[in-house]
Amino acid sequence: ERREIVRSLKGRSILITSGPTRGYIDAVRYISNKSTGKLGVAIATEALKRDASVTFVYGTGSIVPETALLGEDVARRLTLFEIETIEDLLITIQEKLKGKSFDAIVHAMAVLDYSPEKRCEGKIASNKDTLTITLQKTPKVIKQIRALWPRAFLTGFKLEMGLSKESLIERAYASMIGNGADLVVANNQNEISADMHRACLINLHKEVESECETRQDIALHLMDVIANNLNR
Repeated sequence: ERREIVRSLKGRSILITSGPTRGYIDAVRYISNKSTGKLGVAIATEALKRDASVTFVYGTGSIVPETALLGEDVARRLTLFEIETIEDLLITIQEKLKGKSFDAIVHAMAVLDYSPEKRCEGKIASNKDTLTITLQKTPKVIKQIRALWPRAFLTGFKLEMGLSKESLIERAYASMIGNGADLVVANNQNEISADMHRACLINLHKEVESECETRQDIALHLMDVIANNLNR
């Protein structure tokens, strides 16, 4: 009981981004990534359980919180925005959410780092043996989020592959400072499976706030840190 009272998020407004993004090659083909949105949903569900109002921006094809299981009063505190491409994401944060106030933002969406330079009209013919596609670097969405909501408690994510814990912390911390975030969730792709999601939460002092073994762990610890910071 006490934990919920101390770490309640009643009256707080939280923006959560979740799931994959797509970059179109032509009218029917696109590149994307492996994100399922399961972690974003776990985080959003935990925030809703603590009485927060949640704005949930999710990539097409990824899962969303099960409002039927949460109850009507909880469902009323959840607003959904579906996006497909990075352009959609930017329109959502810059225009659809313009003027909205958020106490905390959790940017868990897997935004493509590279996207096709140009989208071909129609469908590219499939009679060629090889096809060359030029990819270009995409804008850093988390930096735009920080510029739009400078006072929100911002959490970023850093996904690497096969790094040692020390190297992962170094890279995650550097990305957090570079993006102006207040906290970063660092994880290795090879430590994520159906029932496991190893991660550590790193703060601005480069300290590991908590070590997590599952998505549920991440959601609980993350909401504890956010609640503690907001209720200070």
